[in-house]
Amino acid sequence: MLLALPVAWLVAVYFGSLVVLLLSAFWDTNPFTAEVVHRFTLENFQRIVETEVYRDVAWRTIRMAAMVTLADVVLAFPIAYYMARVASSRTRDLLVIAVLMPLWANYLVKAYSWRTILSDGGIVNWAIGPFGIHFDGYSTVGLWLVFTYLWLPFMILPIYAGLERIPASLLEASADLGARSLRTFARVILPLAFPAVVAGSIFTFSLTLGDYIAPGLITNEQFIGTVIYNIRGQALPTAAAYSLVPIVVVIAYLLVARRLKAFESL
Repeated sequence: MLLALPVAWLVAVYFGSLVVLLLSAFWDTNPFTAEVVHRFTLENFQRIVETEVYRDVAWRTIRMAAMVTLADVVLAFPIAYYMARVASSRTRDLLVIAVLMPLWANYLVKAYSWRTILSDGGIVNWAIGPFGIHFDGYSTVGLWLVFTYLWLPFMILPIYAGLERIPASLLEASADLGARSLRTFARVILPLAFPAVVAGSIFTFSLTLGDYIAPGLITNEQFIGTVIYNIRGQALPTAAAYSLVPIVVVIAYLLVARRLKAFESL
């Protein structure tokens, strides 16, 4: 009974909005007035599949999401491992606070701060300037750095929770059987932490797919979010159809993760 109201609100607002989005993707647009015509059509999906620009933008966004996820895994795993297995209780608490603190800051504040950091007069070019190097921060590489920073806490926390649940007896048993540190990591720690890595990657991958603010601030290249934002006023049904692309990609990603049995230990 206590959960009935919030669940009903979630179904009505969140899932209801998704249903309306799905329906509007099958509507048409008046070519003269740009008004939405409630007439069933598949032209929006056909346009997305056949138009090279839409395909290139989708592939660029998926590639960026994969690169951000990979970078966050590489950065998050040693941090999470130190927090879960090496740090003292006091140090662990401080590190958890340090990881959570960026989440307390407003997203726009962080995005605009990175825009300043990556500018020609920002701290990055100021630091590498004496070496005769100039970094074009307003680029795909700059956006990759911004996304990696923004979503890193969402990767650290699940991996930290997963590593903390691994019994120390398993690591001791591996050592007693003669396994070295690298072998223990590859054969014991990594398989047991794999569901946590997948859980974190769901956040980083999906958040990168749908983001449109950071790409609009950092680079002139188009991504799925920026394209949807730009065409929503002129071709709402096409924008709705295009917004289903990240949804389909995330669903496919979840199915692959389930196929790999990544959710069995969660």
